[in-house]
Amino acid sequence: MTISEQIKEFAYSLGFDACGICRAEEVTGTEQQMFNNWIENSYNANMTYMAANQEKRLNPTLLTDGVKSVISVALNYYPEEKQPVSHPQFAYYAYGKDYHDVVKLKLQQLLALIQTIDPTVTGRPFVDTAPILERYWAVKAGLGFIGKNSMLIIPQKGSYFFLGELMVNKELDYDTPLNLSCGNCTRCIEACPTKAIVAPMVIDANKCISYQTIENKGSIASEIVPKMSNRFYGCDICQQICPWNRYARSHSTEEFKPSSAFMDLSFEKLDNLTVEEYQRIFKGSAVKRAKFSGLKRNLEALKSTKIQYE
Repeated sequence: MTISEQIKEFAYSLGFDACGICRAEEVTGTEQQMFNNWIENSYNANMTYMAANQEKRLNPTLLTDGVKSVISVALNYYPEEKQPVSHPQFAYYAYGKDYHDVVKLKLQQLLALIQTIDPTVTGRPFVDTAPILERYWAVKAGLGFIGKNSMLIIPQKGSYFFLGELMVNKELDYDTPLNLSCGNCTRCIEACPTKAIVAPMVIDANKCISYQTIENKGSIASEIVPKMSNRFYGCDICQQICPWNRYARSHSTEEFKPSSAFMDLSFEKLDNLTVEEYQRIFKGSAVKRAKFSGLKRNLEALKSTKIQYE
C-alpha cells in the first residue's frame, strides 16, 4: 500500500467521509479570474478579509514553507434530528459544536498518523482559518464539483460537508478532478428568495441570508428582511432544494449532535433568552460568531415580518 493510500485509510478511520490529494501550486486561469471578479464586484460585502492576502489565497505555497501537496478532506454534518419547522431556523452546520475545532483536531490526528509511517513529513492543517480557496482544492483533489449554488457537491453524498486541508511537505500520488456538473438544473438559482445567486457559482453576499444573519455586523438590509421567512441563523435553501442532496445521510459525529436546549429554542424562548443562557447553550458553538446582539437583531427582523409565536 502506498503512503497516499495509507493517508486516505487513516482519514476514513478518523471519520472523514472523503479524502483526496492534489499538488500544491498557484491558482491560475479561470478560477483566478472568477475570484478576482467576485472581489471587484464587491460580492464579498463587508467581508474585507476576503479581499486581503490575495497572493496567498491564490498560492498555498506562500502559506507554509516547503508545502508540496494538499490533502483535502470532507466531514458530513447533515443532521438526523431537525428543528421543529415552527422554530426560528438555524443552518444545519450550526447545530452542534464549532466545526473549526472538530475538523482541525481530526486533521492534527491525521498528521500524527502520517508521521508514524514517515517521520520526515511536516504539515499544517487548515479549516476555514486562513486565506485558502477550500472548494477549489477539494475539486482539484477529486472530492466533487462546484454546484451552481457555489457549494462543493460530492457525488452520491450531496453538499452537507465541512471541508479541511492538510498541507504537507511531501510529494504524493495525486487524484484527478471529476468531470461532473449540475447540467441544466437551475433549482437553487430559482429557489433563492433574495436572488443571491447572480450567476452559476457566483454568490452576491450582500443579498445572501447567510451573510446577513451571520457575517454582517450591522443592521440586516431592509430589502432582505421580508424574504427571510423564519431563517434565523444562516440559510440552507439552496442546499435543501438541490437534487444531489437526496443522497444526504445523517452524520455520525457526536460533536455535531444538537443539545436538547438548542432544539427547544422556539420564538418565545429566543425572545426571552438571557446572556447567561446564550453562553451556556452556545458554548463551543459556531453560532457565537454572530454574538448575542446578532441573534437578538435577527429575531427582531423575523418579528418585524409578523411571524407569530406558535
